[in-house]
Amino acid sequence: MKTIRYLFIAAALGISLLLPSESRAQLSISGQLRTRSELLDGQGSPLSKGNKPAFFTSQRTRLNVGYKGYRTNFYISAQDVRVWGQDASTNNRVTNAGLNGFMLHEAWGEISLLDTNQTKLGKEFSIKIGRQELLYDDSRLLGNLDWLQQARRHDAALIKYSNKGFTAHLGFAYNQNSEVKTGTLYNGVPNGYAAGTNGIGTMYKSMQFGYVSKKLNQGIASFLILKDDFQKYSLTSTGTKTLEKRVNSRVTLGPYIQTKLGKSINLTASAYLQTGKDKDGANLSAYMYSIKGLYEVNRFISIGPGFDYTSGSGSGSSKNRSFDPLYGTPHKFWGQMDYFYAANGFGKGGLSDLFLSSTIKASPKLSIQADLHQFSSAAQISNAKDGKLSSNFGEELDIIATYNLTKTISFQGGYCTFLPTNSLAQAKTVTDPQKMAHWAYLMISIKPDFLK
Repeated sequence: MKTIRYLFIAAALGISLLLPSESRAQLSISGQLRTRSELLDGQGSPLSKGNKPAFFTSQRTRLNVGYKGYRTNFYISAQDVRVWGQDASTNNRVTNAGLNGFMLHEAWGEISLLDTNQTKLGKEFSIKIGRQELLYDDSRLLGNLDWLQQARRHDAALIKYSNKGFTAHLGFAYNQNSEVKTGTLYNGVPNGYAAGTNGIGTMYKSMQFGYVSKKLNQGIASFLILKDDFQKYSLTSTGTKTLEKRVNSRVTLGPYIQTKLGKSINLTASAYLQTGKDKDGANLSAYMYSIKGLYEVNRFISIGPGFDYTSGSGSGSSKNRSFDPLYGTPHKFWGQMDYFYAANGFGKGGLSDLFLSSTIKASPKLSIQADLHQFSSAAQISNAKDGKLSSNFGEELDIIATYNLTKTISFQGGYCTFLPTNSLAQAKTVTDPQKMAHWAYLMISIKPDFLK
């Protein structure tokens, strides 16, 4: 596998040297090396008393090659994600496939259906096919999850149109486990990562979405409708899953707006409805809404409140009323410590998040972000011993500092703490939880442009 990586790098650099200068201007070759050292003392979920903190360093290494030609764009991104020490220093062969972090993150081509005279006027009508990131609006429902070292991508086809501030996209995806001679059954349960790609443990068999947006004088308004389909299954008497030909289809739709009120207030709001069937075939009726304001005190300081609400299912509910945030970036919204809607589940009770955000631009190179969250369950929490519990999950404080040394080198450090309650421990099935949780990290990113 290392040999393949070296050949890939050598081929990309060799192509750039062989091309004439006028052609080389259309070629882009960039990379990234990002390390993140983390101290975990209850990140993701409270630790039980007696459990010790963890410390490790993970690394993402990427090589990106792009080419822009006549009515054609081409892009490929290969990456390797590992934890320092994961491979023995004397081992030069992959002996455990589960530890193989080398993969193709993106590989897509885009074909323009308009000639250059129209594209120069700002019009776009194109088809983009292949493995690609999907980022829309604030990345709440469709995002690349870049915080995760391996990030997120989709194998999809995308039809894109834009003209005079109006944008319309249609996306399609259809997944299979392998080439087969007959049938189209799809096993969407991923190997080695129980959270799947959206926190519900199952990858979609197919997906279709439509997105429209319009630029405002100071912002943007949009509407998204997305349907994802999951392979239907039945359970045998022994509990084994048997895949069936039909699918369970889920539909999520709603508007988003980001605008500026006056000279100093930024407003972001969204609301989404989720209906149809969940991955297990239960009737689904869920929703979420969000509103956030940010006041620019001066050119250095911004501060503002916000509120997020995702519906949840109470005990004894015949319908699934738990909203799932699809394929977005939970780390961006519901606390940096990833207690909610990330790989660490917290049940189906939904979430209420009242928060205060602030940003300080200490210098052109240094910025500091501080967020305070008050989390609560959207549904009633109860246990067998004490009956009903408080809906309060606890408070989280996040402090993140980012320093850009150059255009290609940046440092980011963070300290976060969570004060969990017994209700949160109950929702996360943690026994005898510690009273406080902490998390700290230092991330260093180097993103060179090899042709500059």
